Amino acid sequence: MKKSARAMLALLVAPALLLTACGGGEDTAQQQAARKGQPDVNGDGKVVIGVLSNGDTHDNGYYQSFVDDANTIARANGWEVRIVDKLNIADGPTQARNLCRQRVDLIAIGAQELQDALSVAPEPVCANTHWYINGGGGVKQTKWFSQSVDRVNQTLYTAGYAAGLVMEEAGATKAGYITGPELDFAIQAAKAFEKGIKAVVPKAEVLKAYTGDFEDAAKAKEAFEQQKGQGIQLVYPYLGGATDAVTVEANKANIPALTPGTDRCEDTEVKYAVSVIFSPGKFFAQALQEFQKGTLKMGETREWIIGKDDVPTVKICNPTGDMQAKVDQLMQDIGSGKFDVDAAVDGK
Repeated sequence: MKKSARAMLALLVAPALLLTACGGGEDTAQQQAARKGQPDVNGDGKVVIGVLSNGDTHDNGYYQSFVDDANTIARANGWEVRIVDKLNIADGPTQARNLCRQRVDLIAIGAQELQDALSVAPEPVCANTHWYINGGGGVKQTKWFSQSVDRVNQTLYTAGYAAGLVMEEAGATKAGYITGPELDFAIQAAKAFEKGIKAVVPKAEVLKAYTGDFEDAAKAKEAFEQQKGQGIQLVYPYLGGATDAVTVEANKANIPALTPGTDRCEDTEVKYAVSVIFSPGKFFAQALQEFQKGTLKMGETREWIIGKDDVPTVKICNPTGDMQAKVDQLMQDIGSGKFDVDAAVDGK
């Protein structure tokens, strides 16, 4: 969170829209036939995707990737996308219900933190709506929705390993990790990241900061300045909209930074040393392609495995020697099961 949308659906959507425009109020047999094989779930002659995000979908990173890929596929197929972002977690069910009232065909939830929005899926108002969630580490599966999951230990250990190689090359021994609320997945991410670094630099120290907000740039920069004052030589802003605010300051201090989800190696304005790629948009793009073909099944979980699937993956932006080859080998070993990353992180 494969990759590109297929144009085939446009040929299916267009006839249905034409029939709707030319026909009267009754639903003709031709209209019903035209809908077969296209994702017009509620049968109103159009395809509408509703997106719920608790983050800023213009953050140039994790949250934006979710809607960017959706918009690309939607434009290619003549679909409409309706976005509700910067959503308070507690408002998730209400906003999901509102989208159902707007007769959207699919509600896509951008993050595990919004899982309570799924509670309205069985309600009559949502009877003709399909559901998808970027489940992160996974939410309890029911028959009402489809989800994509990935494993934080796999991605963050590999991110730490890549960071360790960057640190080793520079003779560095102290790194910083800055995130938002002290949530379970953020704590686990920090643990896996540190273990990965220490696999390369055993005596490394990792300073951790929880600002309480993935989006608050001021708090994130304050945390960075404190860590910089303590001598960090690499930083991981595991954030949302506040990511670039930290990295801009890190660039000024010549402190390498990692991305939290997207590939920014080619970015010429904000420079990253490592791209840690687990963007929800990649996972969502695959789900939308299946939705387009009518094969996205409710009640099923799709797990993405590092080293086995295209994403998640980790890329050192300017590697020297065999640095990237070592990262690639680690991912391959995790994907094949040769290396037990959970045991490495949690001692299982």
